[in-house]
Amino acid sequence: MSEGLSDLTLSVIMVSYNVKDFLEQALISVQKALRDIPSEIIVVDNHSSDGSAAHLRARFPAVKLIENSENLGFAKASNQGLRVARGQFLALLNPDTIVQEDTFASMLAFTKEHPDTGMLGCKILNPNGTLQLACRRSFPTPWVAFTKLSGLSRLFPKSKWFGRYNLTFLDPDRSYEVEAVSGAIMMIPRSVLDRVGYLDETFFMYGEDLDWCYRIRENGWKVRYFSGTQIIHFKGESSKRAQFDRLKVFYQAMSKFAHKHFRAKYFFVPFWLLWLAIWARAGIAFLRNSLNYLGSPFADLVLLTLSLVTSVRLRFGDLADLGRFLPVFLAYSFIWMFLLNYFGCYHKNKFSSSKAALAVGLGFFINAALTFFFKQYAFSRAMVLIAGMLCLIIVPGWRLLVRILPRLGLMPFRGTLGKTLLARNALIVGDQQSGEKLFKKFNSQIDSGYNIAGLITLNGKSTDGISDITVLGSLQDLHTVIKERNIQEVIFSTSQLSYDRILGIMSQSGKQRVNFKLVPSTLEVIIGKASIDRIDDMPLLELDYKLHQPHNQILKRGFDVTLAVLLGAMAAPVFLFKKYLTGAKLQKKIIIGNFNRKFTLYKFANDHSGIIDKIPYLWSVLKGDVSFVGSELVEGGSGPVAKNQIELKPGITGLAQVNRHKPLTSEDQDKYHLYYLKNYSPLLDLEILLKAIFKI
Repeated sequence: MSEGLSDLTLSVIMVSYNVKDFLEQALISVQKALRDIPSEIIVVDNHSSDGSAAHLRARFPAVKLIENSENLGFAKASNQGLRVARGQFLALLNPDTIVQEDTFASMLAFTKEHPDTGMLGCKILNPNGTLQLACRRSFPTPWVAFTKLSGLSRLFPKSKWFGRYNLTFLDPDRSYEVEAVSGAIMMIPRSVLDRVGYLDETFFMYGEDLDWCYRIRENGWKVRYFSGTQIIHFKGESSKRAQFDRLKVFYQAMSKFAHKHFRAKYFFVPFWLLWLAIWARAGIAFLRNSLNYLGSPFADLVLLTLSLVTSVRLRFGDLADLGRFLPVFLAYSFIWMFLLNYFGCYHKNKFSSSKAALAVGLGFFINAALTFFFKQYAFSRAMVLIAGMLCLIIVPGWRLLVRILPRLGLMPFRGTLGKTLLARNALIVGDQQSGEKLFKKFNSQIDSGYNIAGLITLNGKSTDGISDITVLGSLQDLHTVIKERNIQEVIFSTSQLSYDRILGIMSQSGKQRVNFKLVPSTLEVIIGKASIDRIDDMPLLELDYKLHQPHNQILKRGFDVTLAVLLGAMAAPVFLFKKYLTGAKLQKKIIIGNFNRKFTLYKFANDHSGIIDKIPYLWSVLKGDVSFVGSELVEGGSGPVAKNQIELKPGITGLAQVNRHKPLTSEDQDKYHLYYLKNYSPLLDLEILLKAIFKI
């Protein structure tokens, strides 16, 4: 970048707040896009607490950094950058964006071809490749606000009358004049800035871009949307990390904008009506967010109530005395709901069926105890048992269903069983060398959360005969592979693919329900859909493992014994039928246990071994030879015993076993075992068992 004072063509200003990883990726793409342009990059840090400033100084020493001692908001911080900028053109760019290599050159060329352009925006993509509608829009006049508020703009997006809010009736692949563009990327000539002035600093965040565009048009210049280039915008990252109510700030900004520009202009429309419309929209948005937050508790409350009503019906044959059970319903439901919230089923573990099952199970024992100690709740212990069993099925069951349906392609992916267990089907796109490197990282990172289906290479061919990762095709085959293999994540390696190529692929995939992510060649993170996934290697040494602690060893043994007794009681008739009525023979094999001790494990002899054939394993669990969850069952035979690298009791299933679809080396298996030792809990055991049973 040029260091001259008068020959700078472009200044790029970015306001950052707690988005270090996004900012780094944005700067890498910006530097590539500015390679042949005399330019400067200015970053204004709004008092980030994630180490952004220090990281920026070390990683990008050529970038001009302005550090604020407090969060001044977007408008005021942008003005700080604009005041020190020296370019003939100035571009405001959000830090949670990625630009193409041609973005700035194309926008500069377009602006010079259209000298009456006072503000220029470009095509903006969401992380899933769809168009971000806010990249071209109209001012919220009373009519435009009404069409948006009433839902007419959504019902008739192609109508010029009703689709004006986001100009959805216009072709996004053409360039034209608009009323406003998105603040994610805005390019303004210095001559226009000198005439119109800076951003209105009374807007803290939101609305300042609309206000700027409005003033530019009022001063005789054009605001244009340019489709000749495109960027990705991971929308809302800075505001997501801000310590204020985003909805409140947004609608306050809209109200302020309407008051500033429309109060006098639309004198025939009572201003309070427009103000009411804006805040009505705010109320709807708040209600939608509230319903989203309260959706899970409401669903559980309905299901708990239905379970209790059903138990009364099954126990007494009718619902004639339902009224006298209402206090009981309230008490039982409150206990269950309290425990579900305690175990995180309404926030971080919203769709964890194992935690829901644990909460319901514990609630059942508490509610059952109430029938013994409080006579007013002792209407029928049978009713409590029936309701408890129903709740144990349907409350965790609907969460399990929410996670299974995406795997069948029947709903958007929302799996949160845990990164360890419910991995997202993913593709790597890049050259074979970088693809294999990423594949090995994912396999070595136990909780990466990705199930790598294979590699899409630039030419669809493998460069050598032996490869750890399967080459599934070329870029031309990408959309077909996504559909055939139910892919939910496409991960681009940026070492060989240009940003132009990546954004082009994304823009063609808007109709496919898939998220796109990037792995910069210089970073150890995956960036995509307003989230950061780290893929750093695990620590090689951990001295204090949870499972080595005595109380956790007791807990695990108690879990094994309790579950073995329950399953043994249920499976006893099947065992007796198979052994004595069908004459099935027991087959034995020698297994290497803890500390290289050999023991005998029995199962029913069968060419195609299933769960029923392994019922005798329960006896070995009770004896303590094996656990439900542990290391692989290694046969010892009569030869010498190989020394185990990690002392973990053999298990009927385990982390390594449920991930056997991956090509695991012995080192990979050891990492799974270390991860289990380090993160052991009864909940983890339950989740692994669920994974093994349902094979999700």
